[in-house]
Amino acid sequence: MEEPWAWEFLSRAADALVSFLSEFVDDWLANDMRVAVFKILLGWLVFSLVAIHFAWKVYGSTVNDMYYRQGTGGQNGGTPDAAPHLGGWESSSADAFKSHRE
Repeated sequence: MEEPWAWEFLSRAADALVSFLSEFVDDWLANDMRVAVFKILLGWLVFSLVAIHFAWKVYGSTVNDMYYRQGTGGQNGGTPDAAPHLGGWESSSADAFKSHRE
């Protein structure tokens, strides 16, 4: 059996939500400028999300391939351990492997 405080909490939360929505609707109907700004921003958000979706459909595989190269070896499939013009972590193959504690 549920505790009475749980029902009281849910009742208060529902009353607060209804009160907030009622005040929001009253304020919304009284302020045409706020409605216009909201519609413009909502339209811009929807347009941006649709544009991002279509751009990802067109260029997503290219971007993905740039960061996750296919192949053998390396951290991300084909990413080399060090750039060819830069040295690796060890100065030569004769040096001992250093741990993170050193």
